[in-house]
Amino acid sequence: MQAAPDRATAIPSFGTALRAVESLLLSSGQRTARRNAWTAVLEDRRRAQDRVEAQRVLEQTVSGRA
Repeated sequence: MQAAPDRATAIPSFGTALRAVESLLLSSGQRTARRNAWTAVLEDRRRAQDRVEAQRVLEQTVSGRA
């Protein structure tokens, strides 16, 4: 009678499989969060640039009338 061959890899438990799926989902969520954060940074920079331009126009308008 032959002995059963040893398995090269162990079958993961349900908890291990659940943690693996969770980590995949969280990593995707982190990617989305980083992308959203970067989009917010770019939008803040654009608004800051618009404020600077508006301030420059206002200052030119006031100095032109004085």
